[in-house]
Amino acid sequence: MNIFQAFIEAIESLSANKLRSSLTILGIVIGVAAVIAMLSVGQGAQNSITGSISGIGSNLIFVFSGNFTEEVRNPQPLTKADAEAMMDEFLAPSVLAVAPSISGNIEVTYGGERAQTSASGITPEYETVRNYSLLEGEFINNEHLIGNASVALLGVDVADKLFGRRDGVTGETIRIEGQPFRVLGVLAPKGGSSFQSADDVILVPITTAQVRLIRRNRERVDSILVQAVSADLVAQASQEISDILRTRHRTEVGYDDFTVFTQQDFVATAQTITGILTIFLGGIAAISLLVGGIGIMNIMLVSVTERTREIGLRKAIGARRRDILIQFLTESSLLSLLGGIIGIGLGWLIGYIVGRVAAASGTPFTPVIGLDSVLLATIFSTAVGLFFGIYPANRAAGLEPVEALRYE
Repeated sequence: MNIFQAFIEAIESLSANKLRSSLTILGIVIGVAAVIAMLSVGQGAQNSITGSISGIGSNLIFVFSGNFTEEVRNPQPLTKADAEAMMDEFLAPSVLAVAPSISGNIEVTYGGERAQTSASGITPEYETVRNYSLLEGEFINNEHLIGNASVALLGVDVADKLFGRRDGVTGETIRIEGQPFRVLGVLAPKGGSSFQSADDVILVPITTAQVRLIRRNRERVDSILVQAVSADLVAQASQEISDILRTRHRTEVGYDDFTVFTQQDFVATAQTITGILTIFLGGIAAISLLVGGIGIMNIMLVSVTERTREIGLRKAIGARRRDILIQFLTESSLLSLLGGIIGIGLGWLIGYIVGRVAAASGTPFTPVIGLDSVLLATIFSTAVGLFFGIYPANRAAGLEPVEALRYE
């Protein structure tokens, strides 16, 4: 028996029991669709998060107070003087720009609208380091810092909440923690993950924030953002920054009272987390595929029992053990292959719907269905059919012709 003949006979056999075959295929469809949908959603989430991190600036290095891995006695806070030292061309030739900042949560109101958001006190260098651009208005400058000006830049999410629009809001007066601030401009959208959007923020002069909003010591800062000269010099710049702070804070290596992160560190961490999540979701979905495979084995065992006399007749007129084995394996593989093809389409549809729902809920991301996930699902579904079809097929091929013919 050749493969084409086995294929034709498999179609005829499955067509004779349409409802039973359809229900068996349905198990594979659900399993493959779940695998495709979970993998596409996981990949889309990973791309969204890493893209947001990459979009916050170029060649960025983040310096935070405190040691995130070791407990340090008497840690010193970061200061404006630390930031100024990082701009020393002799001590840090790989550093291009430095932007100290402080941050905190605040309440902002306009008319009857009210919003809770995060506020950052910044310097003019923040625009370059964070790669910000404006939809309208102007950025914070040194005059605003010197005069403790009551001005604010709004992220587009904040502008939408307060005004219901993103244009024509420059010059309006809002209240931050009950204090009047003039809107200096609106930041261009940058996007971001659901837990921290770069568009849901208000920027004010760092001096104003220290005195009137977040209230910090005039020299103390929460973090320092550093832009390296080029991507190739990020590691060198990180080392120069660490050396400067160890000298100023009088700390030894391994006992730093600060933490330095590069943009690549954040991206790698995000990829690790989302990668584990994707594997976890895919594993759960694969259980559905396993259940579908058990369904195939069950239906094939029933088919062997029902067709015992047919098998005996085939063997009596010359069919070989191999021919019977190929016939039943072809039927089980065809069931799983059809289910896999339909499941890929259903998985794509589920991913598309999830993407639309995410966009409507304000956390847009695009599920990604890669060729690797399609091939994985197709190969795995076919392998499931073969694996769970081996026992029934072997059982059918092992029947003795005389006993099979006598079966009632």
